[in-house]
Amino acid sequence: MVLRNVFVMCLLIAATAFAADEKILPGETITLWPAGETPLAKDTGKGHEPTLTISLPSKHVPLSGVAVVVCPGGGYGHLAVDHEGWQVAAWLNTHGIAAFVLQYRHAPDYGEPVPLMDAQRAIRTVRHRAAEWKVDPEKIGVLGFSAGGHLTTSTAVHWDLGEGKSADPIDRESSRPNFVVPVYPVVTMQDPHTHAGSRKNLLGDAPSEELVTKYSNELQVNAETPPTFLVHTTEDQAVPVQNSLLFYEALVNAGVPVEMHIFEKGRHGLGLGGGDAAFAKWPDLCIQWLRIRELLE
Repeated sequence: MVLRNVFVMCLLIAATAFAADEKILPGETITLWPAGETPLAKDTGKGHEPTLTISLPSKHVPLSGVAVVVCPGGGYGHLAVDHEGWQVAAWLNTHGIAAFVLQYRHAPDYGEPVPLMDAQRAIRTVRHRAAEWKVDPEKIGVLGFSAGGHLTTSTAVHWDLGEGKSADPIDRESSRPNFVVPVYPVVTMQDPHTHAGSRKNLLGDAPSEELVTKYSNELQVNAETPPTFLVHTTEDQAVPVQNSLLFYEALVNAGVPVEMHIFEKGRHGLGLGGGDAAFAKWPDLCIQWLRIRELLE
């Protein structure tokens, strides 16, 4: 009996480990546009054709109908796709949330408006294929980190309802997210609080004041900006906490539902927690917020 119990326990441990490993592996990857049709592309292949990696909840987890497009950070110069991509998708899946990791185009080959164009296309794609992925088209959010947080807030303030007469059915869909979760985000392109590297990679060495204003997303908030959940740390030395504070104030002034969590300690780039006991609480707080917003049961 003892041997049998030990054997069963070993099977359970192995199954649990396999399930955990299975969750963190990337799923099917699709390109956002058909081959040869990616707008403003300078070439083909990796880095020139933005992709979505689809990560759906296990069949053992009840589906929520919620979908999240995940935007890894990287200063608009690379993508931190592991701890700000695959790991985030695995966490979302445990709550029945379908995750779509976006690998958007960035410097040195691409600056504005390309990253935003890619993110908008990602939202439209998920909305267009919502039934296929068992997603509610009115429960599609965007979650991003650092420069991916800037891209997230950009989708929140620069969106449209789609081109109704477009021959491409995806382009007929709205690009407005239903909620956004910017984590230690770059928000402003204005000094003294911007992240200089992200601004340079996105806008170039000497952007016009008009361009700086357009992509200072705190200046573009209005009453139709989606509900927002903000996360940052006071200690962040790379992207000043004022980025989140500016966006929060703008949202409050516009009457947009917003919740913000500022942790005292914690370096930049912690992802879901990065071993920091305090900062690691934000994912649970985010899930709680989604329930309060009645997006999750």
